[in-house]
Amino acid sequence: MDIQKIQQYKSDFDAITKGISDDDGNTIEVWYARELQMVLGYARWENFVGAIGRAMEACKTLGISIDNHFREVTKMVPLGSGSQREIQDFMLTRYACYLIAQNGDPKKEEIAFAQSYFAVQTRKAELIEERLNEIARLNTRERLRASEKQLSRNIYERGVDDKGFGRIRSKGDCALFGGLTTEQMKKRLGIKSGALADYLPTLTIAAKNLATEMTNYNVEQKDLYGEADITAEHVQNNRSVRGMLNQRGIKPENLPPAEDIKKVERKVAKDERLMQKLAQKLPKDSV
Repeated sequence: MDIQKIQQYKSDFDAITKGISDDDGNTIEVWYARELQMVLGYARWENFVGAIGRAMEACKTLGISIDNHFREVTKMVPLGSGSQREIQDFMLTRYACYLIAQNGDPKKEEIAFAQSYFAVQTRKAELIEERLNEIARLNTRERLRASEKQLSRNIYERGVDDKGFGRIRSKGDCALFGGLTTEQMKKRLGIKSGALADYLPTLTIAAKNLATEMTNYNVEQKDLYGEADITAEHVQNNRSVRGMLNQRGIKPENLPPAEDIKKVERKVAKDERLMQKLAQKLPKDSV
């Protein structure tokens, strides 16, 4: 997501922020669900209420009082006849909005933005962009873990043990990185411990995942059996992905390393703990 789009989304979210006084007379930020629904890209209230319900359950599971962050209210809306009717709405704290985003449709770009917008303490566009990039990398790494786990299961059923899986994955790396082995890549990137994928940039992790998903698919579709045939398939898929990258002027072995993914995970977890600790609560009698 480019910085210009981040600025636009930020403007949209800022525009629906309201300020109310808490029990001590301090001003806190709140949002109304009907307005939040629109900027999160939900056309139907019924679908958005589902995300709110999941967020409330998550709040309860975390041992946090739902009443502190979600307050059901009613609003009057005009009808075509000139009369009015009541509709359901919710007053939400920033923490409630974050939980809704966490439980929203992950395919929506607005949801990805909202997760970062409500998570960072200082909502500057540059900090939101940084967190968006961190979350994208974490999600991509998790998808690679899942696809490699699936590959391990697939090939175990087809006569390949754990050591064979390691050899297949290593030869795939060699094909993706232009002949450099996993260990040579780790040395090239200055990695002293941990998995190579934990230090790769998002693009390279995604490339490894694509090749692995292709191998998973073809192992099943072609009913491949044994280490030799599965290795040949995985090597060819990595070469194909490398060829696609090379056509766009990208050599994965030349991309700089990224921060250790485990440090990023700890940073994001720390941010979430801080957000819980600093979360402002709805006043008891707010409407």
